[in-house]
Amino acid sequence: MTPSEAFAAIGLAAVACDGVLDGDEAAMLRQLLEVRSPYRDLGDAVMAPMFDGLLGRLQSGGWQELVAEAAPVLTTPQQETAFAMAALLVHTNRSFKPVEQQMLARLAELIAVPAERCSQILEVMAVLHRDSLGT
Repeated sequence: MTPSEAFAAIGLAAVACDGVLDGDEAAMLRQLLEVRSPYRDLGDAVMAPMFDGLLGRLQSGGWQELVAEAAPVLTTPQQETAFAMAALLVHTNRSFKPVEQQMLARLAELIAVPAERCSQILEVMAVLHRDSLGT
């Protein structure tokens, strides 16, 4: 697995870990990737087969295996960004399910990012997605 595949794999695991490939989450994943190197320079001719391969791995081994394979491929700064992206993605559909919490906890165990930093990222995401103006 290449670093670009690994980074995308973590995002895919975040959107699929609850057993549903939610359209909003998938669209957000695509947007988050398209603003980054190398994805912004890749067309559908490259992206589609990459995601087909990742989906195959997801279906055969589940999100746990996909994350376990992807995390060590990335450098620590890449892991930190991938963790933040995953935290953002699981909040996209306005529900934060226990399995999504499990996925983030497992990812935090697999990466070299300090636990306190992962906690900070999760806290920021919770604040960002809080419905502060709701009645």
